[in-house]
Amino acid sequence: MRRLYVKEDYPIAWLVINNPARRNAMSLDMWHRFTELVENLNQDPRVRAIVIRGEGDAGFISGADISEFQTLRKDPQAAKVYEEANATAFRSLRQSTIPTIAMIRGHCLGGGFGIAAACDIRIAAKDAEFGIPAGQLGLGYPTDAVKDVIDLIGAANARDLFFSARKINADEAREMRFVNRVVSGNKIEFETLRYVRLITESAPLTIKAAKAAINASLGQPNTEALRLAEKLADACTESQDYQEGIAAFLEKRKPVFNGK
Repeated sequence: MRRLYVKEDYPIAWLVINNPARRNAMSLDMWHRFTELVENLNQDPRVRAIVIRGEGDAGFISGADISEFQTLRKDPQAAKVYEEANATAFRSLRQSTIPTIAMIRGHCLGGGFGIAAACDIRIAAKDAEFGIPAGQLGLGYPTDAVKDVIDLIGAANARDLFFSARKINADEAREMRFVNRVVSGNKIEFETLRYVRLITESAPLTIKAAKAAINASLGQPNTEALRLAEKLADACTESQDYQEGIAAFLEKRKPVFNGK
């Protein structure tokens, strides 16, 4: 089974996450493949819009596949490699010159939230559920991905979601300005396609220039502050709390953190 594939409907390309057994969680191989597919689509002159979606009713993306963490993130060095795969996938969307649209139904959590945040547009079904559960796992979230979230919903709302690890529904995500539109679940494909066709009918060079100007206007965080944030994120992986968070998730119990 292909866990990631592209459905061609030129000038639209649908990038489909297909891992229903894991609620469309992303394995390490999938993170690498995701980046490769986005970069390949950016080289295809037939593509004018990329829509990212989950297969069927399995939801959008429930995050990283945590069942891999005890092997593929077993020590700080391995965790660094894993986190770079995440960051590279987010970056591929951020740097895409082709507009990217997240069509979200069901779970949009953790790394899935990061993928959606790195897209240009987010359209959600009313049954969509959003959250950043890193605090329940002892994980450090990639700093560039944190900035994506802040750029969309502001620092106050970002603090709320990161600190509490709570889940929010589509209406609250719309109020926070994380999603652009909320539609009924049985109409999300129709409404997404109708909207994306507006994009594909616009001048590609105008869109490319507008996206570059918007990204440039967002600017970059202070370099020294960014280095400190990265150092603190790395420290999470070396902590006892990280080990406790992963163990608690796999054992289906509430974690008990000690701040060490």
